Amino acid sequence: MRYDWILFDADETLFSFDAFAGLKVMFAGLGVDFSEQDFAEYQTVNKPLWVKYQDGEISAKQLQEDRFLVWSERLDVSPAELNSRFLDAMADICQPLEGVREVLPALAQRAKLGIITNGFVQLQQIRLTKTGLSEYFSHIVISEEVGVAKPDVAIFDHTFAQIGLPDKSRILMVGDNADSDIRGGQNAGIDTCWLNVDDKPLPHGVMPTYCPLLAGDPQPASRLDGKKRTMRGR
Repeated sequence: MRYDWILFDADETLFSFDAFAGLKVMFAGLGVDFSEQDFAEYQTVNKPLWVKYQDGEISAKQLQEDRFLVWSERLDVSPAELNSRFLDAMADICQPLEGVREVLPALAQRAKLGIITNGFVQLQQIRLTKTGLSEYFSHIVISEEVGVAKPDVAIFDHTFAQIGLPDKSRILMVGDNADSDIRGGQNAGIDTCWLNVDDKPLPHGVMPTYCPLLAGDPQPASRLDGKKRTMRGR
């Protein structure tokens, strides 16, 4: 193993994040049959807010509440209450992605593991505890607590300080989002592993160290032995 530390993103890297399913559960508790059309309308508000959050233009609180402003007016429920209900619903339905339960114990025997997430405090620890994965992670860094989000180098520098300022050549960032996880790790001077499950094109200026072929790859832990893989079709 060439790495002493492996830092993971959370949503869609370790855990499934089916926002539509979570919203259906949340709104059902309020007597609303939340439809796919409702979800599409929600996403037209939510997605741009996430971009602004990752760019440092708005706070975590603004993102969490502004995405529910329309529904707050419709239901006469505060945006903060709707957001809290949503995060509770996501915690209830959360499951590790396929293979995570098998990979983490193997990796934890060979390196220290941590999490850097742009997710929110209310969801993170309960999700780790519920899924039984908390024992594998020495540090969890949450953007809402730090005040900056990936890809800002500041959240990586904060993490490096928390884990004892190891040699950057001995740190790997693993994530599914090229813009936040991979660009952020690259700008912070560490190796990166892009879990590109949807075969998305690379954003300009982003080049992960590894891009494993996930399907049919039965031993992903063995891929981190120092052999940097060639990008597929790039």
